[in-house]
Amino acid sequence: MVEEGLFGHLDVALVEVTGVTAEGALIPSSSVGNNNAWIDVADRVILEVNSWQPAELEGMHDICPRVPLPPDRRPIQILRPSDRIGVPYLHCPPEKIIAVVPTDSPDYATPSRATDRDSQEIAGHVLDFLTHEVRRGRLPAILPPLQSGVGNVTNAVLAGLGSGPFPLLTAYTEVIQDGMLQLLRSGTMTVASATAFSLSQDGVADLRANITAYRYRIILRPQEISNHPEVIRRLGCLAMNGMIEADIYGNINSTHLMASSMCNGIGGSGDFARNSYLAIFLTPSTAKEGSISCIVPMVSHVDHTEHNAHVIVTEQGLPDLRGLPPRRRAQQIIDHCAHPDHRSALQDYLDRATTTGPGRHTPHLLTEALSWHVRYLHQGTMRP
Repeated sequence: MVEEGLFGHLDVALVEVTGVTAEGALIPSSSVGNNNAWIDVADRVILEVNSWQPAELEGMHDICPRVPLPPDRRPIQILRPSDRIGVPYLHCPPEKIIAVVPTDSPDYATPSRATDRDSQEIAGHVLDFLTHEVRRGRLPAILPPLQSGVGNVTNAVLAGLGSGPFPLLTAYTEVIQDGMLQLLRSGTMTVASATAFSLSQDGVADLRANITAYRYRIILRPQEISNHPEVIRRLGCLAMNGMIEADIYGNINSTHLMASSMCNGIGGSGDFARNSYLAIFLTPSTAKEGSISCIVPMVSHVDHTEHNAHVIVTEQGLPDLRGLPPRRRAQQIIDHCAHPDHRSALQDYLDRATTTGPGRHTPHLLTEALSWHVRYLHQGTMRP
């Protein structure tokens, strides 16, 4: 969209790098993102050379030529996560560089936190499901590449995979978090491809202490490659992403609290949910000490439609929604995902919506569909 001019003219780009080689090549930092695009499109470039970034990052990156706009696109020749199709450096014409700014600012790191019981139970359900899929022949014994969103729940799932029956794991994802570092360190995962790190304080310390061991098993690419639909679909990724809430038909809200307050961005979850072989969404069944149900009649904001949610997991259970019509999806989600404190109210809503008239493909009571959110805003609880 920047290249198309949809945000206006890009006059100056500020790009962080780890260093500059004697030949003038730029060593990318722990996040590649869209820096190659900013360098290409901007009139002028300011380089921020960050000495906090480990020098051992050099060689970890795979910077390939940018994907051109239609009709000039060509196939992206990545057939497995370990494939490299570019060079380890960014390049910028020297005449574009108007300043070089030294810094030693560390990456932002989230506080380290222990895995809670709900996350462990969610991880157990995912492991059981993947094991079942292998036994049924719908997944190979060596799983397709994993994609994992950021958060405590997905970290717990990754930790569980480390002790599961799945050898030679790989990852093709947007960000690498603590759980993937642990899998790489143990040898359970052989390679991880991403565009950046998203680590806790402990994860940052681990990366810096063991980067020599990690550098040949981690590939950092431009975001338009790490999240590219063509590659995701070709590799058959298994996508695992957190969410704020799901409704009884499988629509997913990943970003907004009570419809209007933005909690976080969508990240790469949309790219992977729409194109992966299997799209799994994860959340505890309740929030705010049980006053909020994360399974609701209708989500207050939609990031992923029911067509892109194959499996929804809470600590209560895991329904496989593939191939089910809306009413059966709703019953499966209520039975296996909803917390018992909210399950009967959800069942009552579905039963009444189903009986209000014939021929209803996706039954809803429009006067009540968002009443759970309204009740929370007015009363501090979704409970009737």
